Amino acid sequence: MDLKHSRSVKLNDGNLMPVLGFGTFASKEIPKSKAAEATKVAIDVGFRHIDAAYFYQNEEEVGQALRDKMADGTVKREDLFYTTKIWITFLRPELVRQCLERSLKKLGLDYVDLCIIHIPIAMKPGEELLPKDANGKFIFDTVDIRDTWEALEKCKDAGLSKSIGVSNFNHKQLELILNKPRLKYKPTCNQVECHPYLNQSKLLEFCKSKDIVLVAYSALGSHRDSSWVSSDSPYLLEDPVLMTIAKKHNQTPGQVALRYQLQRGVVVLAKSFNEKRIKENFQVFDFELTPEDMKTIDSLNRNFRYSQMALCRHSSHGSKQSSMGTGVPIAGRALDHPDYPFLEEY
Repeated sequence: MDLKHSRSVKLNDGNLMPVLGFGTFASKEIPKSKAAEATKVAIDVGFRHIDAAYFYQNEEEVGQALRDKMADGTVKREDLFYTTKIWITFLRPELVRQCLERSLKKLGLDYVDLCIIHIPIAMKPGEELLPKDANGKFIFDTVDIRDTWEALEKCKDAGLSKSIGVSNFNHKQLELILNKPRLKYKPTCNQVECHPYLNQSKLLEFCKSKDIVLVAYSALGSHRDSSWVSSDSPYLLEDPVLMTIAKKHNQTPGQVALRYQLQRGVVVLAKSFNEKRIKENFQVFDFELTPEDMKTIDSLNRNFRYSQMALCRHSSHGSKQSSMGTGVPIAGRALDHPDYPFLEEY
């Protein structure tokens, strides 16, 4: 990744992805209008890569922000790189295109730049985002992820998405697709939780060897949403090592955490709805971490996941019973799925 001359990386299908993206996920209590306001601020400060998803339930607002910024001349459609994700209740091959078309309709766009499988855990199709039975247990579905991938390939051929990829896949699940008979397109990327406490070095090495870009979410640690993050989780941005390195470079710990990923060749997503921090998060191209800094940050790795199961960011009732911290009931139930991705080392 040549950060001196380019702020984009070439994907294995030839398309360019900006190396720094703006994340649009927000917990339920944040008004959806905030997603629109924050997206406009992000575009104004220079973000061109916008990461979203059907599951986030705010694509209408984000889409409006994109259209407003195109209408006022700030950007053209071709300047933007928009990602959406196929949700777990749409993983049956006959439902994949329907999910993508719903996102496009909400967005008011003809195509997205990237469409990825959100998580390789299929759940019962229907309008419920997290379908549960009378006992509050998830209702799983059985889908061969290779069939889902084939349906996504058809969406690319139909011009609905320029590139296609995956998210929350371990290396064995990636190999399933890579070794699939009659594979037409390789995944361009794998979007996973990645930060100094979970640096994903083995998965990164694997992805690089297959010409798959690793995209980091929760790169700044995580917000403290009790419905999916344990209250005793460590505060990444208060880590004394990051704070010392930040002080040395006259940057914030968040800027150091983002720059660390860029220098490893990882595309990184920064999520904030705070105007000052959105601006700060974009200012990561005018300083460089030393090899010693990089080694020191590498040593912070403790294989700690803020989100043991990314799909559990919402509980359907908002109760702590459905929360996602270590050992909390919902994690155990997701763990029961045969395609649960996080039992593998990488």
